[in-house]
Amino acid sequence: MPRYDFRDTVTGEEFEVEMKISEYDNYLKENPTHQRAWNPNSAPSIGRTTVNLGSKIPDWHKDNMKEMKKIHPKGNYGILD
Repeated sequence: MPRYDFRDTVTGEEFEVEMKISEYDNYLKENPTHQRAWNPNSAPSIGRTTVNLGSKIPDWHKDNMKEMKKIHPKGNYGILD
């Protein structure tokens, strides 16, 4: 379920609310002092984990890619560390 960052315009408190996308407009009507807190990380997210695109490639994947390169030597499989 998506999570949204909000800021209370009266207290200045920032907090996160988890709700269905279909509930978003109704939530804003019921809570007029809450405004969406827009920052680089405030896009709705689903789940509790984030993807680290800079993470290490698992060894098993590297091994699979090397085997593919042996079978198809002219293929472009990127850099294999």
